[in-house]
Amino acid sequence: MKYTIEAIENAKPGMRWEEIGCQWTLGQAYLYSKEAGNDLPNFADVIWDHDIEAILADCRKLGIKEFTISSTFSSLIETIAKFEELGCTLDGIVKVKERYTHFGSDEHALIPAFKMTVKEA
Repeated sequence: MKYTIEAIENAKPGMRWEEIGCQWTLGQAYLYSKEAGNDLPNFADVIWDHDIEAILADCRKLGIKEFTISSTFSSLIETIAKFEELGCTLDGIVKVKERYTHFGSDEHALIPAFKMTVKEA
């Protein structure tokens, strides 16, 4: 991984995201990428609009300057527009590894994802 979130790496079993100090959706994106072997945190699930400000605040606090979004949920265009409104740029489409391998294979399939860059606040 290009970025390490020490708060997650040092978390003790049973801790809640609030105790860890990382917005939970960002934390899940980090864990997804760590398991898949991606360089950047990858958001593979729904990103709720009301969480975007906290996600970006934690990205800036934790030094995360880039991430990807491979989720295919239906309101993704509005979500990306909100990220841009709050200080991100959409840098195109890249390939990321899926979290899980397919049955009978040790390889993680490559899937498309939007690459986002976080600008300073």
